[in-house]
Amino acid sequence: MLNKDDIIKLLEARFSNDIHTKLSLLPSPKELKDTYKAANRIKKAIDNKEKIAVIGDYDVDGVVSCAILDEFFEDVGVNALIKIPNRFKDGYGLNEALIDEFGDINLIITVDNGINANEAALVCEQKGIDLIITDHHMPTANLPKAHAIVNPKQDDCPFPNVDICGAQVAWYVVAALKDVCGLKDYDLSKFLDLLALAIIADMMELRDLNRAMVRAGLKRINLLKRPCFRAIKDYYGKDQFEFDDISFLIAPLINSAGRMDDAIVSFNFLRAKNTKIADEFFDIIIGYNNSRKAQEKMLFDKTIKEIDENDSVIVTWGEEWHEGVIGIVASRLSKHFKRPAIVFSVNGCMAKGSARSIGRFDILSLIAMQEDILTSFGGHKGAAGLMIDTNKLEDFKTAINNSFHNQSANFTAPNNEILGEISPEIVDLDLIKILEDFEPYGQKNPRPVFEIKDIKVLQTKNIGNTNAHLKLNLQKNDINFEAVFFNYDHCPKIGEVVNLFVSVSKNSFRGEALAQLSVKEICYKENYE
Repeated sequence: MLNKDDIIKLLEARFSNDIHTKLSLLPSPKELKDTYKAANRIKKAIDNKEKIAVIGDYDVDGVVSCAILDEFFEDVGVNALIKIPNRFKDGYGLNEALIDEFGDINLIITVDNGINANEAALVCEQKGIDLIITDHHMPTANLPKAHAIVNPKQDDCPFPNVDICGAQVAWYVVAALKDVCGLKDYDLSKFLDLLALAIIADMMELRDLNRAMVRAGLKRINLLKRPCFRAIKDYYGKDQFEFDDISFLIAPLINSAGRMDDAIVSFNFLRAKNTKIADEFFDIIIGYNNSRKAQEKMLFDKTIKEIDENDSVIVTWGEEWHEGVIGIVASRLSKHFKRPAIVFSVNGCMAKGSARSIGRFDILSLIAMQEDILTSFGGHKGAAGLMIDTNKLEDFKTAINNSFHNQSANFTAPNNEILGEISPEIVDLDLIKILEDFEPYGQKNPRPVFEIKDIKVLQTKNIGNTNAHLKLNLQKNDINFEAVFFNYDHCPKIGEVVNLFVSVSKNSFRGEALAQLSVKEICYKENYE
Protein backbone atom coordinates (compact mmCIF):
# COMPACT_ATOMS: atom_id res chain seq x y z
CA MET A 1 0.00 0.00 0.00
CA LEU A 2 1.54 3.28 -1.11
CA ASN A 3 1.85 6.26 1.19
CA LYS A 4 2.56 9.81 0.04
CA ASP A 5 6.33 9.50 0.43
CA ASP A 6 6.27 6.36 -1.75
CA ILE A 7 4.34 8.27 -4.44
CA ILE A 8 6.89 11.10 -4.43
CA LYS A 9 9.79 8.66 -4.85
CA LEU A 10 8.08 6.80 -7.70
CA LEU A 11 7.31 10.01 -9.59
CA GLU A 12 10.78 11.46 -9.03
CA ALA A 13 12.26 8.29 -10.55
CA ARG A 14 10.57 9.10 -13.87
CA PHE A 15 12.95 12.05 -14.32
CA SER A 16 16.11 10.53 -12.88
CA ASN A 17 17.84 10.58 -16.28
CA ASP A 18 16.74 14.08 -17.29
CA ILE A 19 19.60 16.45 -18.08
CA HIS A 20 17.96 19.64 -19.39
CA THR A 21 15.76 20.31 -16.38
CA LYS A 22 15.57 24.10 -16.63
CA LEU A 23 15.71 26.69 -19.41
CA SER A 24 19.31 27.64 -18.65
CA LEU A 25 20.31 24.05 -19.43
CA LEU A 26 18.60 23.75 -22.82
CA PRO A 27 20.74 22.33 -25.64
CA SER A 28 22.47 24.89 -27.84
CA PRO A 29 21.27 25.52 -31.41
CA LYS A 30 24.71 24.26 -32.46
CA GLU A 31 23.67 20.76 -31.39
CA LEU A 32 20.95 20.72 -34.05
CA LYS A 33 22.48 19.89 -37.40
CA ASP A 34 22.30 22.57 -40.12
CA THR A 35 20.69 25.15 -37.79
CA TYR A 36 23.41 27.71 -38.44
CA LYS A 37 23.60 26.82 -42.11
CA ALA A 38 19.89 27.61 -42.33
CA ALA A 39 20.25 30.78 -40.23
CA ASN A 40 23.07 32.14 -42.35
CA ARG A 41 21.07 31.59 -45.55
CA ILE A 42 18.04 33.33 -44.02
CA LYS A 43 20.23 36.23 -42.87
CA LYS A 44 21.54 36.58 -46.41
CA ALA A 45 17.96 36.71 -47.69
CA ILE A 46 17.11 39.37 -45.11
CA ASP A 47 20.17 41.46 -45.96
CA ASN A 48 19.55 41.22 -49.71
CA LYS A 49 15.80 41.80 -49.35
CA GLU A 50 15.03 38.50 -51.07
CA LYS A 51 11.48 37.15 -51.15
CA ILE A 52 10.95 34.52 -48.45
CA ALA A 53 8.06 32.03 -48.15
CA VAL A 54 7.28 29.90 -45.11
CA ILE A 55 5.10 26.82 -45.54
CA GLY A 56 3.65 25.04 -42.53
CA ASP A 57 1.10 22.40 -41.64
CA TYR A 58 -2.56 22.68 -40.70
CA ASP A 59 -2.27 21.19 -37.22
CA VAL A 60 -1.40 23.07 -34.02
CA ASP A 61 2.32 22.35 -34.33
CA GLY A 62 2.44 23.62 -37.91
CA VAL A 63 0.36 26.73 -37.14
CA VAL A 64 2.52 27.59 -34.12
CA SER A 65 5.68 27.04 -36.17
CA CYS A 66 4.44 29.55 -38.74
CA ALA A 67 3.46 32.00 -36.01
CA ILE A 68 6.96 31.88 -34.48
CA LEU A 69 8.75 32.55 -37.76
CA ASP A 70 6.23 35.19 -38.80
CA GLU A 71 6.68 37.03 -35.51
CA PHE A 72 10.47 36.93 -35.85
CA PHE A 73 10.36 38.23 -39.41
CA GLU A 74 8.00 41.02 -38.38
CA ASP A 75 10.34 41.92 -35.51
CA VAL A 76 13.25 42.37 -37.95
CA GLY A 77 11.20 44.21 -40.54
CA VAL A 78 10.78 41.42 -43.08
CA ASN A 79 7.47 40.74 -44.82
CA ALA A 80 7.64 36.97 -45.39
CA LEU A 81 4.87 35.08 -47.19
CA ILE A 82 3.19 32.62 -44.80
CA LYS A 83 1.38 29.68 -46.36
CA ILE A 84 -0.51 27.05 -44.39
CA PRO A 85 -1.88 24.47 -46.84
CA ASN A 86 -5.59 23.86 -46.78
CA ARG A 87 -6.25 20.25 -45.81
CA PHE A 88 -8.98 19.88 -48.42
CA LYS A 89 -7.59 21.92 -51.33
CA ASP A 90 -3.82 21.73 -51.04
CA GLY A 91 -3.10 18.49 -49.20
CA TYR A 92 -0.18 18.05 -46.85
CA GLY A 93 3.14 19.84 -47.09
CA LEU A 94 5.21 21.37 -49.86
CA ASN A 95 4.28 20.45 -53.43
CA GLU A 96 4.72 21.78 -56.97
CA ALA A 97 1.35 23.54 -57.07
CA LEU A 98 2.20 25.55 -53.94
CA ILE A 99 5.63 26.43 -55.31
CA ASP A 100 3.97 27.77 -58.46
CA GLU A 101 1.54 29.71 -56.28
CA PHE A 102 4.44 31.48 -54.55
CA GLY A 103 5.52 32.99 -57.86
CA ASP A 104 8.81 34.88 -57.89
CA ILE A 105 10.36 33.62 -54.66
CA ASN A 106 14.01 33.20 -53.65
CA LEU A 107 13.85 31.14 -50.46
CA ILE A 108 11.32 28.64 -49.12
CA ILE A 109 11.39 27.53 -45.50
CA THR A 110 9.28 24.55 -44.44
CA VAL A 111 8.18 24.20 -40.83
CA ASP A 112 6.79 20.96 -39.39
CA ASN A 113 6.95 19.34 -42.83
CA GLY A 114 9.21 18.74 -45.80
CA ILE A 115 11.46 15.89 -44.69
CA ASN A 116 9.95 13.62 -47.35
CA ALA A 117 9.26 16.31 -49.98
CA ASN A 118 11.76 14.92 -52.49
CA GLU A 119 9.78 15.83 -55.60
CA ALA A 120 9.06 19.35 -54.39
CA ALA A 121 12.75 19.82 -53.59
CA LEU A 122 13.64 18.97 -57.18
CA VAL A 123 11.12 21.53 -58.43
CA CYS A 124 12.74 24.15 -56.19
CA GLU A 125 16.15 23.27 -57.63
CA GLN A 126 14.86 23.55 -61.20
CA LYS A 127 13.36 26.97 -60.45
CA GLY A 128 16.50 28.23 -58.73
CA ILE A 129 14.80 28.47 -55.32
CA ASP A 130 16.81 27.69 -52.21
CA LEU A 131 14.99 25.33 -49.87
CA ILE A 132 15.43 25.07 -46.11
CA ILE A 133 13.60 22.18 -44.48
CA THR A 134 12.81 22.32 -40.77
CA ASP A 135 10.90 19.29 -39.57
CA HIS A 136 10.77 16.66 -36.83
CA HIS A 137 9.10 13.76 -38.64
CA MET A 138 10.98 10.56 -39.38
CA PRO A 139 13.22 10.84 -42.46
CA THR A 140 13.38 8.16 -45.12
CA ALA A 141 16.66 6.80 -46.48
CA ASN A 142 16.76 9.36 -49.30
CA LEU A 143 16.61 12.92 -48.02
CA PRO A 144 15.32 15.77 -50.20
CA LYS A 145 17.89 17.91 -51.95
CA ALA A 146 17.89 21.14 -49.95
CA HIS A 147 20.23 23.95 -48.92
CA ALA A 148 19.79 22.91 -45.27
CA ILE A 149 17.79 20.26 -43.41
CA VAL A 150 17.14 20.90 -39.72
CA ASN A 151 15.66 17.76 -38.20
CA PRO A 152 16.82 16.13 -34.97
CA LYS A 153 15.86 12.69 -36.29
CA GLN A 154 18.64 12.68 -38.89
CA ASP A 155 21.12 9.92 -38.12
CA ASP A 156 24.09 12.28 -37.96
CA CYS A 157 22.37 14.98 -35.87
CA PRO A 158 23.98 15.29 -32.40
CA PHE A 159 20.86 16.71 -30.74
CA PRO A 160 19.98 14.92 -27.44
CA ASN A 161 17.73 11.88 -27.62
CA VAL A 162 14.51 13.74 -26.85
CA ASP A 163 11.58 14.04 -29.25
CA ILE A 164 10.88 17.69 -30.03
CA CYS A 165 8.07 19.11 -32.16
CA GLY A 166 8.24 21.16 -35.34
CA ALA A 167 7.68 24.44 -33.50
CA GLN A 168 10.70 23.74 -31.29
CA VAL A 169 12.82 23.12 -34.39
CA ALA A 170 11.62 26.43 -35.84
CA TRP A 171 12.39 28.14 -32.50
CA TYR A 172 15.93 26.77 -32.58
CA VAL A 173 16.38 28.27 -36.04
CA VAL A 174 15.23 31.62 -34.60
CA ALA A 175 17.75 31.15 -31.77
CA ALA A 176 20.50 30.70 -34.36
CA LEU A 177 19.20 33.75 -36.25
CA LYS A 178 19.42 35.80 -33.05
CA ASP A 179 23.11 34.87 -32.94
CA VAL A 180 24.06 35.38 -36.60
CA CYS A 181 22.05 38.62 -36.87
CA GLY A 182 23.64 40.03 -33.72
CA LEU A 183 20.31 40.47 -31.91
CA LYS A 184 21.75 40.23 -28.40
CA ASP A 185 18.63 41.54 -26.65
CA TYR A 186 16.10 39.52 -28.65
CA ASP A 187 13.75 37.74 -26.21
CA LEU A 188 13.44 34.09 -27.20
CA SER A 189 11.40 33.35 -24.06
CA LYS A 190 8.41 35.26 -25.47
CA PHE A 191 7.64 32.21 -27.64
CA LEU A 192 7.38 29.80 -24.68
CA ASP A 193 3.59 30.14 -24.47
CA LEU A 194 3.22 29.06 -28.10
CA LEU A 195 5.83 26.32 -27.67
CA ALA A 196 4.01 24.82 -24.67
CA LEU A 197 0.86 24.64 -26.81
CA ALA A 198 2.67 22.92 -29.69
CA ILE A 199 4.60 20.46 -27.50
CA ILE A 200 1.47 19.22 -25.76
CA ALA A 201 -0.78 19.29 -28.85
CA ASP A 202 1.74 17.24 -30.85
CA MET A 203 2.01 14.71 -28.00
CA MET A 204 5.73 15.08 -27.44
CA GLU A 205 7.27 13.21 -24.52
CA LEU A 206 6.98 15.39 -21.41
CA ARG A 207 10.38 14.88 -19.91
CA ASP A 208 13.74 16.63 -20.02
CA LEU A 209 13.77 19.83 -22.10
CA ASN A 210 10.14 19.46 -23.16
CA ARG A 211 9.02 19.37 -19.55
CA ALA A 212 11.09 22.44 -18.70
CA MET A 213 9.70 24.39 -21.67
CA VAL A 214 6.06 23.47 -21.01
CA ARG A 215 6.28 24.37 -17.32
CA ALA A 216 7.76 27.76 -18.23
CA GLY A 217 5.30 28.10 -21.11
CA LEU A 218 2.22 27.71 -18.91
CA LYS A 219 3.44 30.56 -16.73
CA ARG A 220 3.83 32.64 -19.89
CA ILE A 221 0.33 31.73 -21.08
CA ASN A 222 -1.11 32.95 -17.78
CA LEU A 223 0.62 36.32 -18.21
CA LEU A 224 -1.83 36.81 -21.13
CA LYS A 225 0.74 38.65 -23.22
CA ARG A 226 -1.05 37.41 -26.33
CA PRO A 227 -4.64 38.58 -26.90
CA CYS A 228 -5.56 35.09 -28.12
CA PHE A 229 -5.12 33.59 -24.66
CA ARG A 230 -7.07 36.41 -23.05
CA ALA A 231 -9.93 35.75 -25.49
CA ILE A 232 -10.06 32.07 -24.47
CA LYS A 233 -9.76 32.91 -20.77
CA ASP A 234 -12.58 35.45 -20.90
CA TYR A 235 -14.89 33.24 -22.99
CA TYR A 236 -14.60 30.28 -20.60
CA GLY A 237 -14.40 32.36 -17.41
CA LYS A 238 -11.09 30.87 -16.36
CA ASP A 239 -9.29 32.18 -13.27
CA GLN A 240 -6.09 30.85 -14.78
CA PHE A 241 -5.04 28.14 -17.20
CA GLU A 242 -3.74 24.79 -15.96
CA PHE A 243 -1.78 22.16 -17.86
CA ASP A 244 -4.90 20.14 -18.70
CA ASP A 245 -6.44 23.24 -20.25
CA ILE A 246 -3.73 23.18 -22.91
CA SER A 247 -4.55 19.56 -23.81
CA PHE A 248 -8.30 19.56 -23.54
CA LEU A 249 -9.33 23.15 -24.25
CA ILE A 250 -6.80 25.32 -26.08
CA ALA A 251 -5.27 22.75 -28.44
CA PRO A 252 -8.62 21.39 -29.76
CA LEU A 253 -9.79 24.95 -30.40
CA ILE A 254 -6.67 25.85 -32.39
CA ASN A 255 -6.87 22.54 -34.26
CA SER A 256 -10.53 22.95 -35.22
CA ALA A 257 -9.98 25.53 -37.97
CA GLY A 258 -7.58 23.29 -39.89
CA ARG A 259 -9.82 20.29 -39.36
CA MET A 260 -13.03 21.91 -40.52
CA ASP A 261 -11.98 24.65 -42.97
CA ASP A 262 -8.68 26.56 -43.07
CA ALA A 263 -5.93 26.73 -40.44
CA ILE A 264 -5.04 30.29 -41.46
CA VAL A 265 -7.90 31.37 -39.15
CA SER A 266 -6.05 29.89 -36.16
CA PHE A 267 -2.79 31.44 -37.35
CA ASN A 268 -4.44 34.87 -37.48
CA PHE A 269 -5.94 34.24 -34.03
CA LEU A 270 -2.54 33.44 -32.50
CA ARG A 271 -1.00 36.49 -34.18
CA ALA A 272 -3.82 38.88 -33.28
CA LYS A 273 -2.44 42.24 -32.12
CA ASN A 274 -5.36 43.21 -29.88
CA THR A 275 -8.37 41.74 -28.12
CA LYS A 276 -10.86 43.00 -30.72
CA ILE A 277 -9.11 41.15 -33.55
CA ALA A 278 -8.60 38.08 -31.37
CA ASP A 279 -12.30 37.98 -30.46
CA GLU A 280 -13.32 38.21 -34.12
CA PHE A 281 -11.24 35.20 -35.09
CA PHE A 282 -12.20 33.34 -31.92
CA ASP A 283 -15.88 33.60 -32.80
CA ILE A 284 -15.10 31.81 -36.07
CA ILE A 285 -13.04 29.18 -34.24
CA ILE A 286 -15.87 28.50 -31.76
CA GLY A 287 -18.13 27.79 -34.73
CA TYR A 288 -15.58 25.42 -36.23
CA ASN A 289 -15.15 23.64 -32.90
CA ASN A 290 -18.89 23.13 -32.45
CA SER A 291 -19.11 21.74 -35.98
CA ARG A 292 -16.13 19.49 -35.27
CA LYS A 293 -17.82 18.07 -32.16
CA ALA A 294 -21.03 17.32 -34.08
CA GLN A 295 -19.19 15.60 -36.94
CA GLU A 296 -17.03 13.65 -34.51
CA LYS A 297 -20.01 12.36 -32.53
CA MET A 298 -21.90 11.35 -35.65
CA LEU A 299 -18.93 9.47 -37.09
CA PHE A 300 -17.97 7.81 -33.81
CA ASP A 301 -21.53 6.63 -33.20
CA LYS A 302 -21.60 5.21 -36.73
CA THR A 303 -18.23 3.43 -36.65
CA ILE A 304 -18.54 1.92 -33.18
CA LYS A 305 -21.46 -0.21 -34.36
CA GLU A 306 -19.45 -1.66 -37.24
CA ILE A 307 -16.22 -2.62 -35.44
CA ASP A 308 -15.21 -6.28 -35.31
CA GLU A 309 -14.03 -6.64 -31.72
CA ASN A 310 -11.94 -9.66 -32.69
CA ASP A 311 -9.59 -7.47 -34.73
CA SER A 312 -6.32 -6.57 -33.00
CA VAL A 313 -6.07 -3.38 -35.06
CA ILE A 314 -9.29 -1.52 -35.82
CA VAL A 315 -9.57 -0.53 -39.48
CA THR A 316 -12.74 1.15 -40.70
CA TRP A 317 -13.77 3.43 -43.56
CA GLY A 318 -16.66 5.18 -45.23
CA GLU A 319 -17.53 7.32 -48.24
CA GLU A 320 -16.52 10.96 -47.84
CA TRP A 321 -16.21 10.83 -44.07
CA HIS A 322 -15.02 14.24 -42.91
CA GLU A 323 -11.22 14.22 -43.22
CA GLY A 324 -10.91 16.77 -40.45
CA VAL A 325 -12.29 14.48 -37.75
CA ILE A 326 -11.15 10.97 -38.73
CA GLY A 327 -8.05 11.37 -36.55
CA ILE A 328 -10.14 12.26 -33.51
CA VAL A 329 -12.47 9.34 -34.19
CA ALA A 330 -9.47 7.01 -34.51
CA SER A 331 -8.26 8.26 -31.14
CA ARG A 332 -11.63 7.68 -29.50
CA LEU A 333 -11.91 4.18 -31.01
CA SER A 334 -8.41 3.24 -29.81
CA LYS A 335 -9.24 4.36 -26.26
CA HIS A 336 -12.63 2.65 -26.28
CA PHE A 337 -11.40 -0.70 -27.59
CA LYS A 338 -7.89 -0.41 -26.06
CA ARG A 339 -6.10 -1.15 -29.33
CA PRO A 340 -4.72 0.80 -32.33
CA ALA A 341 -7.29 2.25 -34.71
CA ILE A 342 -7.14 3.50 -38.30
CA VAL A 343 -10.03 5.40 -39.87
CA PHE A 344 -10.22 6.13 -43.61
CA SER A 345 -12.25 8.64 -45.57
CA VAL A 346 -12.96 7.27 -49.04
CA ASN A 347 -13.14 9.75 -51.90
CA GLY A 348 -13.53 7.93 -55.20
CA CYS A 349 -10.56 5.68 -55.94
CA MET A 350 -8.42 7.07 -53.10
CA ALA A 351 -8.77 6.71 -49.32
CA LYS A 352 -7.06 8.99 -46.80
CA GLY A 353 -6.52 7.52 -43.37
CA SER A 354 -5.56 8.60 -39.87
CA ALA A 355 -4.07 6.18 -37.33
CA ARG A 356 -3.81 6.35 -33.55
CA SER A 357 -1.97 3.97 -31.25
CA ILE A 358 -2.37 3.16 -27.59
CA GLY A 359 0.21 2.84 -24.86
CA ARG A 360 3.75 2.71 -26.18
CA PHE A 361 2.97 0.68 -29.30
CA ASP A 362 4.63 2.01 -32.48
CA ILE A 363 1.78 2.30 -34.99
CA LEU A 364 4.02 3.93 -37.63
CA SER A 365 6.31 0.89 -37.77
CA LEU A 366 3.32 -1.41 -38.16
CA ILE A 367 1.97 0.72 -41.01
CA ALA A 368 5.40 0.77 -42.65
CA MET A 369 5.25 -3.03 -42.93
CA GLN A 370 2.38 -2.53 -45.41
CA GLU A 371 4.39 -0.09 -47.56
CA ASP A 372 3.92 -2.13 -50.72
CA ILE A 373 0.14 -1.62 -50.75
CA LEU A 374 0.11 2.02 -49.57
CA THR A 375 0.36 5.13 -51.72
CA SER A 376 2.01 7.15 -48.95
CA PHE A 377 2.34 7.31 -45.16
CA GLY A 378 4.14 9.20 -42.42
CA GLY A 379 3.88 10.42 -38.86
CA HIS A 380 4.92 9.36 -35.36
CA LYS A 381 4.89 6.26 -33.18
CA GLY A 382 1.58 7.31 -31.66
CA ALA A 383 -0.15 8.87 -34.67
CA ALA A 384 0.20 8.57 -38.42
CA GLY A 385 -1.41 9.50 -41.71
CA LEU A 386 -1.66 7.29 -44.78
CA MET A 387 -3.19 7.03 -48.25
CA ILE A 388 -4.24 3.95 -50.19
CA ASP A 389 -6.17 2.95 -53.27
CA THR A 390 -9.76 2.27 -52.24
CA ASN A 391 -9.76 -1.19 -53.77
CA LYS A 392 -6.87 -2.20 -51.47
CA LEU A 393 -8.57 -1.37 -48.18
CA GLU A 394 -9.68 -4.92 -47.43
CA ASP A 395 -6.19 -6.23 -48.22
CA PHE A 396 -4.69 -3.60 -45.93
CA LYS A 397 -7.03 -4.49 -43.08
CA THR A 398 -6.09 -8.16 -43.34
CA ALA A 399 -2.38 -7.49 -43.77
CA ILE A 400 -2.01 -5.10 -40.84
CA ASN A 401 -3.85 -7.45 -38.49
CA ASN A 402 -1.68 -10.35 -39.63
CA SER A 403 1.43 -8.24 -39.06
CA PHE A 404 0.20 -7.28 -35.62
CA HIS A 405 -0.23 -10.91 -34.61
CA ASN A 406 3.53 -11.29 -35.00
CA GLN A 407 4.08 -8.50 -32.46
CA SER A 408 4.33 -9.02 -28.71
CA ALA A 409 2.02 -6.15 -27.71
CA ASN A 410 -0.97 -6.80 -25.51
CA PHE A 411 -3.75 -4.24 -25.20
CA THR A 412 -6.09 -6.29 -23.03
CA ALA A 413 -3.90 -5.94 -19.94
CA PRO A 414 -4.80 -3.41 -17.23
CA ASN A 415 -3.59 0.14 -17.57
CA ASN A 416 0.23 0.14 -17.68
CA GLU A 417 0.38 3.50 -15.92
CA ILE A 418 -0.66 2.05 -12.56
CA LEU A 419 1.61 3.42 -9.84
CA GLY A 420 0.38 1.11 -7.09
CA GLU A 421 -2.33 0.49 -4.51
CA ILE A 422 -3.58 3.25 -2.22
CA SER A 423 -6.19 3.66 0.51
CA PRO A 424 -8.96 6.23 -0.12
CA GLU A 425 -8.05 7.95 3.16
CA ILE A 426 -4.88 9.48 1.65
CA VAL A 427 -6.82 11.18 -1.16
CA ASP A 428 -6.80 14.83 -0.09
CA LEU A 429 -5.47 18.23 -1.14
CA ASP A 430 -1.97 17.33 0.10
CA LEU A 431 -1.91 14.46 -2.41
CA ILE A 432 -3.18 16.86 -5.09
CA LYS A 433 -0.26 19.19 -4.36
CA ILE A 434 2.20 16.31 -4.68
CA LEU A 435 0.74 15.26 -8.03
CA GLU A 436 0.70 18.86 -9.32
CA ASP A 437 4.43 19.16 -8.61
CA PHE A 438 5.08 16.51 -11.27
CA GLU A 439 2.91 18.04 -14.01
CA PRO A 440 2.54 18.25 -16.96
CA TYR A 441 1.35 14.70 -17.56
CA GLY A 442 1.39 13.08 -20.98
CA GLN A 443 3.80 11.07 -23.09
CA LYS A 444 6.62 9.49 -21.02
CA ASN A 445 5.07 11.05 -17.90
CA PRO A 446 1.60 9.49 -17.75
CA ARG A 447 -0.89 10.74 -15.21
CA PRO A 448 -0.57 8.41 -12.20
CA VAL A 449 -3.24 5.75 -11.92
CA PHE A 450 -3.81 4.05 -8.59
CA GLU A 451 -5.60 0.86 -7.59
CA ILE A 452 -8.10 0.79 -4.75
CA LYS A 453 -9.18 -2.76 -3.87
CA ASP A 454 -12.25 -4.31 -2.31
CA ILE A 455 -14.63 -1.38 -2.61
CA LYS A 456 -18.34 -1.76 -2.00
CA VAL A 457 -20.70 0.14 -4.31
CA LEU A 458 -23.30 1.97 -2.23
CA GLN A 459 -25.01 4.11 -4.85
CA THR A 460 -24.73 5.13 -8.52
CA LYS A 461 -26.12 8.21 -10.25
CA ASN A 462 -25.99 9.46 -13.83
CA ILE A 463 -24.74 13.03 -14.15
CA GLY A 464 -23.98 15.52 -16.93
CA ASN A 465 -26.18 17.16 -19.54
CA THR A 466 -26.51 13.90 -21.47
CA ASN A 467 -26.15 11.53 -18.48
CA ALA A 468 -22.90 10.29 -20.02
CA HIS A 469 -21.06 10.30 -16.70
CA LEU A 470 -21.51 8.29 -13.52
CA LYS A 471 -21.16 9.37 -9.90
CA LEU A 472 -20.36 6.51 -7.50
CA ASN A 473 -20.82 6.45 -3.73
CA LEU A 474 -18.38 3.89 -2.36
CA GLN A 475 -17.14 2.34 0.87
CA LYS A 476 -13.94 0.65 2.01
CA ASN A 477 -13.11 -0.21 5.64
CA ASP A 478 -15.98 1.96 6.88
CA ILE A 479 -14.62 4.93 4.90
CA ASN A 480 -17.23 6.43 2.59
CA PHE A 481 -16.03 8.31 -0.48
CA GLU A 482 -17.09 9.31 -4.00
CA ALA A 483 -15.71 8.82 -7.51
CA VAL A 484 -16.72 9.97 -10.98
CA PHE A 485 -16.63 7.71 -14.04
CA PHE A 486 -16.53 10.03 -17.07
CA ASN A 487 -18.02 8.62 -20.30
CA TYR A 488 -18.63 5.36 -18.49
CA ASP A 489 -19.10 2.18 -20.50
CA HIS A 490 -20.84 0.11 -17.80
CA CYS A 491 -22.45 0.65 -14.41
CA PRO A 492 -21.75 -1.56 -11.39
CA LYS A 493 -24.60 -2.97 -9.33
CA ILE A 494 -25.46 -1.71 -5.87
CA GLY A 495 -23.71 -3.94 -3.34
CA GLU A 496 -21.02 -5.19 -5.70
CA VAL A 497 -17.45 -5.36 -4.43
CA VAL A 498 -15.00 -4.12 -7.05
CA ASN A 499 -11.42 -3.00 -7.60
CA LEU A 500 -10.99 0.44 -9.14
CA PHE A 501 -8.20 1.97 -11.19
CA VAL A 502 -8.42 5.70 -10.57
CA SER A 503 -6.63 8.99 -11.12
CA VAL A 504 -6.74 11.86 -8.66
CA SER A 505 -7.45 15.44 -9.68
CA LYS A 506 -8.58 18.76 -8.23
CA ASN A 507 -12.20 19.76 -8.62
CA SER A 508 -12.85 23.45 -7.99
CA PHE A 509 -16.48 24.36 -7.35
CA ARG A 510 -17.75 27.73 -6.13
CA GLY A 511 -14.29 28.70 -4.94
CA GLU A 512 -13.73 25.50 -2.97
CA ALA A 513 -11.08 22.99 -4.06
CA LEU A 514 -11.64 19.28 -3.44
CA ALA A 515 -9.73 16.11 -4.32
CA GLN A 516 -11.67 14.03 -6.84
CA LEU A 517 -11.27 10.39 -7.84
CA SER A 518 -11.80 9.68 -11.53
CA VAL A 519 -12.44 6.05 -12.46
CA LYS A 520 -10.40 4.71 -15.36
CA GLU A 521 -11.41 1.07 -15.13
CA ILE A 522 -13.58 -1.18 -12.97
CA CYS A 523 -12.49 -4.75 -12.22
CA TYR A 524 -15.22 -6.95 -10.79
CA LYS A 525 -14.80 -9.45 -7.99
CA GLU A 526 -16.14 -12.94 -8.58
CA ASN A 527 -18.21 -12.79 -5.39
CA TYR A 528 -20.00 -9.80 -3.98
CA GLU A 529 -22.61 -9.18 -1.33
